[in-house]
Parts: sequence; C-alpha cells; structure tokens
Amino acid sequence: MEPESRKVGDQDHKFIDDKYSVEASENQANEALRLPITEAAPIYEQLLTVFPTAAKYWKQYVEAQMAVNNDDATKQIFSRCLLNCLQIPLWRCYIRFIRKVNDKKGVEGQEETRKAFDFMLSYVGADIASGPVWMEYLTFLKSLPALNTQEESQRMTAVRKVYQKAIVTPTHHIEQLWKDYENFENSVSRQLAKGLLSEYQPKFNSARAVYRERKKYVDEIDWNMLAVPPNGSYKEELQWMAWRKLLAFEKGNPQRIDNGSSNKRIIFTYEQCLMYLYHYPDLWYDYAMWHAKSGSVDTAIKVFQRALKVLPDSEMLRYAYAELEESRGAIQPTKKIYEGLLGDGINTSALAHIQFIRFLRRNEGVEAARKYFLEARKSPNCTYHVYVAYAMMAFCLDKDPKMAHNVFEAGLKRFMHEPVYILEYADFLTRLNDDRNIRALFERALSSLPSEESVEVWKRFTIFEQTYGDLASMLKVEQRKKAALTGAGEEGPSSLESSLQDVASRYSFMDLWPCSSKDLDHLARQEWLAKNINKKVEKSSMLNAPGFAEEGSASLISNLAASSQVVYPDTNQMVIYDPRQKPGAENFQTTTAAVVPTASKSISNPMISAVCGQTISSFDEILKATPPTLVAFLANLPAVEGPTPDVDVVLSICLQNDVPTPQPGKSGTAPMPLASIPAPSTSDLSVSSKSHPIPSGSSFKPTRGKRKHLDSQEDDETTVQSHPLPRDAFRIRQIHKARGTTSQTGSASYGSAISGDVSGSTG
Repeated sequence: MEPESRKVGDQDHKFIDDKYSVEASENQANEALRLPITEAAPIYEQLLTVFPTAAKYWKQYVEAQMAVNNDDATKQIFSRCLLNCLQIPLWRCYIRFIRKVNDKKGVEGQEETRKAFDFMLSYVGADIASGPVWMEYLTFLKSLPALNTQEESQRMTAVRKVYQKAIVTPTHHIEQLWKDYENFENSVSRQLAKGLLSEYQPKFNSARAVYRERKKYVDEIDWNMLAVPPNGSYKEELQWMAWRKLLAFEKGNPQRIDNGSSNKRIIFTYEQCLMYLYHYPDLWYDYAMWHAKSGSVDTAIKVFQRALKVLPDSEMLRYAYAELEESRGAIQPTKKIYEGLLGDGINTSALAHIQFIRFLRRNEGVEAARKYFLEARKSPNCTYHVYVAYAMMAFCLDKDPKMAHNVFEAGLKRFMHEPVYILEYADFLTRLNDDRNIRALFERALSSLPSEESVEVWKRFTIFEQTYGDLASMLKVEQRKKAALTGAGEEGPSSLESSLQDVASRYSFMDLWPCSSKDLDHLARQEWLAKNINKKVEKSSMLNAPGFAEEGSASLISNLAASSQVVYPDTNQMVIYDPRQKPGAENFQTTTAAVVPTASKSISNPMISAVCGQTISSFDEILKATPPTLVAFLANLPAVEGPTPDVDVVLSICLQNDVPTPQPGKSGTAPMPLASIPAPSTSDLSVSSKSHPIPSGSSFKPTRGKRKHLDSQEDDETTVQSHPLPRDAFRIRQIHKARGTTSQTGSASYGSAISGDVSGSTG
C-alpha cells in the first residue's frame, strides 16, 4: 500500500513539473484532433486552463465545435477568448462563424455581419496581418444590394471610408489595398478621384514606410510560442527582446498620427505581447505604468488586477499596485492590498509586516503603527528585521530614542543569538554616543554567542575600541579577540602575539593604510607562513595545497581590497612544472598521441629538438604541418615568457577539434607562407642561455625511432629551406636568433623540481 501511495505522489509531482511542457501540450492538442468533440472537449479545457492565451488552441477548439454545428457552444467559447487573444486567424474564424449564422437572415443578418466586421477591426485592425480582413470586409460591403440611388450612394460612402482607413494602416497588403482604392475611386468619378488620391497619397506613403520598419521587428517574433513561465532560456530572452523593441518602436509614434490612434496601437501591441509573455511581471508592470503616465490611472488599476490574477504570488506587483493606489490618495483600497499580503498572519513574511507598519505610519499615524507592531511581534514569522525596522522608524521619524531603545532591548531577549541584530543595535547606540551601553552590549553578546558566529561581533568591538577607546582598552580587546577566535572562524590557529599586521590594521582608516600595497602583500605572506611554520610537509605539496589558496589568498585579498590598489600575484614561490609530480602525465601523453596519431607524427616539439641537441627547423615543420585554421589560432596566442608546456600535448588537444586539415599529395595545395605568421621570440621556444641539466625521469626523452625521426626532420628542413625567405627583416632575425640559441644551448629552460627554484628567463 505504501509503495503505491508513493507512486501516486510521484505522478502528481511529475504532473506539476510537466504542467507547462510545450511538447506534452502539443501532443495533447494533436490527440484531440482525432477524437470526437465530446471526448476532445475535456482535453481542450485542460489545455486552455494552463494556456489561456494560446489562440491556436482556442481556434482548434472552436473549429471542432463549428464542425458539428454546436452554435451555442461556439458562441460561448468565442465570448471567453476573443478579447484576450488578439490574433488574426482566430478572429477570422469568428467572422466566418458570424457570416454562416447570419447568411440566411436577409437584411437583418447583413447588418449583424457588418457590425461584427466593425467590431473585429476595432480590435485587430491595427495588426500587420490584418490586410485580408480589410479586403474581406470591402468585398462584403461591395456585395450588399442597393435598391435605389440613395442606398447606392450610402454603400459607396461606406466602402470609401473603409478604404481610407485600410490604406493608412501598415499591413502586409497595404500596396494592394492602395491599388484597389485607386481603381475604386476612378470607377466612381475620375474628377473626384484625383483630389481624393492626392490627399491620401502622403498618408499612404507614410503608412507604407512604417510598415517596412515594423516588419523588421515583427519578423523576429515567434507567433506560435506558448505562454510559459520564464526559465531563462536563450529563445525566451530573444522573444523578450523582440517584443521590447516592437513596443519601443510603437511608443515612438513613427507614423506621426494623433495621440488617440497612437495610444490605441500601443495598447494593441501590449495586449498581443502579453499573450506570449503572460507570466512576465515586468511587462505587466510596464503596461500598467504606461497607462498611469498617459493619464489613465483607472485603466492602470485594472491592468494590475489582471496581473495579480495571473501572478497571485508576485509580491512585487502587489507592492507596485499598492503604491499606485496610495499615490492617488486611495488609502482604503491600498490597505486592502496590504491586508491581502498579510493573509492570515500565520504565513506572513517579515517584509510584509515591515511594509505595513510603514504604510500605517505614513497614513494613520504613530499610534496605529505601534499598535500593529505589538501584534506583529507575536507572529511566528516575526524575525529580528521587524524589531530593527520599527526601532529605527521610532528613532528617525518619531524622534523617540527611548522607544527605539526599548524595542531593541525587547528584541535582544529573542535574538541574542543573531550577530546581525547585535550589530544593528550597536550602530543605534553609537548614534546615541552611548559608549557605556555599547561595551555592555558587546560583552553580553560575546558571552553567549559561539566562537564561530562571533567573528563579526569581535571585529566590530575591535573597531569600536580603536575609534572611541583608549590605548589600553584597544590592546586588551584585540588580545581577547585573538584568544577567543584561536582555532575558530577565519582567524584560524593564530598566534596570541602581536604582529605588525595588527598595527597596520589598528592605524588604518577607511581606505587609508599606513603602508603600501607591497607591504601589505609581504605581511599577508608572512602571516600565512607563520601559521604553517610547524607543519612538516614537503615544500611542493605545501605550495599546491588547498590551504594556501584558501587561507593565504583570503588574507591577502581581504587586506588589499581595503587598500584599493591593484593586486599582483606573488611570483616568488612559483615552481616549474615537473611531470614526476604528476604520475599520470606520461599516460596522458600516450593516450593523446593514440587519439591523434597524425598530429603526433607530423608535429615535432621544439623543446624536444633542443634537448636532442639538433639544429633542425622544428618551428618551420610545425607551420608546414599545421592546418590553416589552427595556424590562425596560434598566431593570436599571447607571447609566453619563461618555460612553456609540452607543445605536442597542447597541439594534440587542439587538433581533436573538427579543424580542416590539408590533404597530403593533393595537387594545388600550397604550403602556408611563413611571412604571414608572427615569428616566435626566444622565450617561445622555451630556450634560455642559462641552461640546466635535465633531471632523470623527466618526460623529455628522445622518441622511439630516433634515427628515422631525425632523417625525416632533415628532409623536411631541406624542403622548407628551398622556399624563399620572408622579406621581413625582423622576422628573419627572429628565426635566425631562435635557431642559433637552440644550437648553442642544446637544452630547454627547466627548473630544478627538487629545490623548487625558478630557472631560466621568468620575465
């Protein structure tokens, strides 16, 4: 029984996770297409509960009802979705239904259809895809019967008005509509047409120009996107930016139309945007505030109310809504919003308590705020933040330090274990210049706080004594701090003896220090060494230990951050990489060579050539064998000063990517010209005039098949030398210098792994 209940719970959890799954929703919609409407209706209802603005699902649902002539159900569905889904395909489905219903009702049905067209165009006529709707309406008007001259004149006037609205609306069919309008006017009266066309030609040109600009923004929008909560995906961010750009474009009124028409178009764009970005609180807020700035505060209130139905858990929107109501003097509606945030008082957040206290203090006075604070502190979710907020309100706004002191003291009984509360209380007493009670507070707190939680309190106590105490009290508190934090917190096992770093900290102020940043570096390093002086570990292990990065670096950074100086790494303790410290290094090279056999055979290491004492042009061989894409990559690498890693290993890793390689033996393949590649410096070849013997066991050993390998290198060198030298004199000098240094030293720059000293040119 228990496993079954657990299974049901897992299924419920999975259903919640998959609630907004686009793939699952599409599968459900496709399944509903194959079912009769009685079985498909529950599926559609479930889909539209999750995606209430998905116009394509509404359209599919209503078409299924229309197919079986369920007119009442169809009307009900349209009444639920039309005003929330401003999408042309859905609205064309609506007008199709209206025409079918009124087709056989004669003049009365024609009037109903005309009203439906006007209703539709008042909502979606500004859509860039509304061209077919305008054309369909015009065709409908032209088809109406005219029994006499007066009716004919009325029909022509109605058609002309629709044309004149259509040709100034930026749509995909604007040019076709203009041509039709020209033909219409010329067919009525050529003399009258000339004046009307010359009047509307500039308006049409403006609308056409706006259409071309608007189309650039509209093309970036995915009109099939479902409204899902934001999860940070790249596609969603692109859509968010696309809608933002379109809204900014419409707000600029590019067509220079009147404010009423411009605002109507902006509202239409916002409504369309919220169909897809339905769960984005920032867009709801922007929409509401745009209405408020435009003078329509009541409409902004309605937008906030809609937004809170969509996002009932958004505290940000509730505070924004309350702010708008309070700004216009609607105190009681604002109070109801705050009471909605407070809920039943059991699960109320501390922030809601604080903001409601501030609201009451602003609008109902000190006594109302005090009364609610007394109630709020009984709440199980009342944290120390509420005490601090109310105490500072009493101190700063009500000018009542005695009340603030009493609140802090009352909170101290509950929150003595909270270091942040202690520090806030200490700040308050500092403002009162009450040094006696500050010391008493620190002593009470430090006697009850565990050592690992008292670090910040000790720091503040030390700073207080450094600022306001005498020399004896200052030194005494510092000594007590060291004793209390020995082996705990960030102080670690520090010595109880005073150090020069203590003096530097004691006599600093804000970002002013009694020494240079270099001195701070030195002191931080010496402090770390002092802590580890008794640890019997190998030097190389100690330098690579995590403790060095965690303790030494933390101390160094904490001191240098205060000095506001540029921090440079301490290079005095750097050691040369020794493969013997990494037992898996040779295995890694072998594995890499197996993965990329071609690269291992065709590319030789300049360092290996130097070790073998051969004066071969290994760098030229690399250039000749390296693919062009990799050559371009290597040309952009920064110059390396000092010892370099194994070139074979680095190039082998790089060559594992899908980089096009030149086909050997293929006609028309020219070698890469040397002049196009930056010349290596002496340090690039990792060769120094201060040569050191290579330790035994090093990974730099002659490769197998030495004789064959050298013969191959000599042949390749002869081939490379047959090419003309580059014309760049600096490049020639660099190549000769590199080759000459290689032949003279005969060994790579390499440090002693035993001593850890840095050898060669380190810059």
